[in-house]
Amino acid sequence: MAKRPMSDRFDGYTVELFLDEDRDWLAHFEEMPEVSAFGPSPEQALDELAVAWSGVKQSYRAAGQQVPVAPARRHFSGQFNIRIDKRVHRALALEAARNGLTLNGLVAQKLSQGVVVEDSSKAAPKRRESRMRA
Repeated sequence: MAKRPMSDRFDGYTVELFLDEDRDWLAHFEEMPEVSAFGPSPEQALDELAVAWSGVKQSYRAAGQQVPVAPARRHFSGQFNIRIDKRVHRALALEAARNGLTLNGLVAQKLSQGVVVEDSSKAAPKRRESRMRA
């Protein structure tokens, strides 16, 4: 499987390429796997995906809806609110105090342990094809 951001051609969505068991290439958006296309080569699969993406955008517009913005192009403030059980809130506050952290610091630390954060300052990876194993 190869992943690469296709910022201009695909409006910032990340494209995944797979070589399937029939030796056809499948291209789809990581963020919207239902938008996909096949081709006998990676380039042809990407060309077909461009046709599919154009159709998806036309469909959204025809329905009077906004075309979804790729996560890579959205602005994230770093803030969100979540409601949790009072007992969980208390347990987290006590753990934070024991560790000399703020509650926000502890929760951010716990959340970051389970999330992969991509470094946007790095250049986009070079295009690679790889094979999906059945």
